[in-house]
Amino acid sequence: MIVITGAAGFIGSCLARHLNDLGYEDLVLVDDFSRADKNRNLEGKVFSEKIHRNDFPAWLWEKYYFVDAIFHIGARTDTTEQDWEIFLELNLDYTKTLWTLCAQHQIPFIYASSAATYGLGGQGYDDRHDVVNSLKPLNPYGDSKNEFDKWALRQDAQPPHWYGLKFFNVYGPNEYHKGRMASVIFHTSRQIKSTGQMKLFRSHRADYEDGQQQRDFIYVKDVLKVMYWLYHHKPESGLYNLGTGQARSFRDLAVNTFKALGQEPKISFIDTPEDIRDTYQYFTEANMAKLRQAGYKDDFHTLEAGIEDYVRQYLSEEKIY
Repeated sequence: MIVITGAAGFIGSCLARHLNDLGYEDLVLVDDFSRADKNRNLEGKVFSEKIHRNDFPAWLWEKYYFVDAIFHIGARTDTTEQDWEIFLELNLDYTKTLWTLCAQHQIPFIYASSAATYGLGGQGYDDRHDVVNSLKPLNPYGDSKNEFDKWALRQDAQPPHWYGLKFFNVYGPNEYHKGRMASVIFHTSRQIKSTGQMKLFRSHRADYEDGQQQRDFIYVKDVLKVMYWLYHHKPESGLYNLGTGQARSFRDLAVNTFKALGQEPKISFIDTPEDIRDTYQYFTEANMAKLRQAGYKDDFHTLEAGIEDYVRQYLSEEKIY
C-alpha cells in the first residue's frame, strides 16, 4: 500500500496515474477533496481508499503496518500568501506529525520541499545539507519549506529512507485548478488561444533583457520517474534537487508554446506586478550532481519536448493525465 497526500492536486494526481501505470493499485489518496475542479484530476485513477487530510494521522496510527511508503506531496503552495499561520499548520506542523509517525513505524517518507528555499540564489542552488541554515527564502511559502528541511536534518529519529525533494519549476497536466499558481506554459497556452499573443514580464534589472529571465523548468513526468526511482532504489536519505540542471528563458518557453500550437510567435511585455516584483527570481538552475551520483541515469525532457507533449497531448483538449 502506498499513500499519496495532496492526491487531488497537480503532482499528487499525476503520481497516482504513474503508479497505476506501473501496476500499483493499492493506493490511499489523502486530500481535503472539497473542490470539484481538483477532484477531476482523480478521474480514471485506481485506488483503495480516500481519506480527508485531517483524518489521516489517526488512520496512519492505526493502519501503519499496511503502508509501504508515503509520498507527502500535499502542501499550501501559494507563493503570494502572507498568512504564516496557514503555512505553520499545513506545511510545518502537519508534515512533522507525518514524519514522526513514519520514524516511529519505520515507513519510508518522500516529501515535497521546494526550490523556493533558495530565495534569490545568493547561496547557489546546491542541495548540500550544510547550506540549509544559511538560505534566505523570499516568501512565507519558501520559509515554511526551509524550516521543515532544517527541522528534518536535526532529527535523531528518522524514517528508514527519507527524501526531501526541492522541486524547481514543475509544469504538466492536471494543473487546470491552480489559477495564478499554474505554470507559465499553462498560462501561455491559454493566452495564445484567447488572444493570439503572449505577454511576458518585463525585466526590471539592467543585466537581463526582457524575456531573458531564466528558470529551471522540469516536466512533471520526469518528476514522477525520479520519485518512483527513489522509492524503488532507496539511495542515501536526504535533500535532493529536482530540476533538469539546465536553465531556460521565458522567451524560449513562449516561443516553443507557440510552436506546439502551430502558430508564429507574437510576444510583448508587461511590468512585473508590484506585489511580487521585489521577490521575483531572475535565475534558477538546479545542481543535479547529488541525484546523479546517487545513481539516477535517465535523461530529462528538453523544454522543447516537454512543452510539445504537454500542449499537444493535454492542453489542446484540456485532458487529464
